[in-house]
Amino acid sequence: MYLHKTPTWLGGLFPNILWNIETDAKEIYLTFDDGPVPEATPWVLEQLEKYNAKATFFMVGDNIKKHNELFTTVVEDKHTVANHTFNHLNGWQTGSQVYSDNVGKAEELIGASSSQLFRPPHGRLKWSQYRDIKKNYKVVMWDVLSGDFNNSLSAEKCLTRSIDATSTGSIIVFLDSAKTIEKLKYVLPRYLEHFAALDFTFKAL
Repeated sequence: MYLHKTPTWLGGLFPNILWNIETDAKEIYLTFDDGPVPEATPWVLEQLEKYNAKATFFMVGDNIKKHNELFTTVVEDKHTVANHTFNHLNGWQTGSQVYSDNVGKAEELIGASSSQLFRPPHGRLKWSQYRDIKKNYKVVMWDVLSGDFNNSLSAEKCLTRSIDATSTGSIIVFLDSAKTIEKLKYVLPRYLEHFAALDFTFKAL
């Protein structure tokens, strides 16, 4: 169970976490989780370039280690790189010290390219983990979850719901993953085209 649109009251409960960007400008903040991977990342970068779009890539450290050339390409293309743990850990199922060490391990690979932004995999984080992480990072969630990971959701509905949930200053989540690339190939170009036609710009955090 998940919500395509994060309710406003949830952001009010956790005001120090970034859910969206307060702005009057026609801007959307694209984020891509779980990469970099050769099955998806190069294609995503091509689509972004077509629309002069910038994005934030919340990267898994193990994938950076395996595909460092893709990490370098994302950085060279002037996108933002952010921490998504080394092993894509579920915070609810992981001890706080193990979790903190895993975040640090990923940060070592990100190095000088660090944005000091962090998103917990699955959006799951214990309070003790949050208290530790916020000392060094701004924790970023989202106000639009595309649902591209949901196998029971058609590509057409994924696109429609993503468009309907997006508003000025939205932070939207897509996955940069081999598991979701086929659906993303339908959704992302049409999403970008729709909002570009409405004179929106796409920015990195």
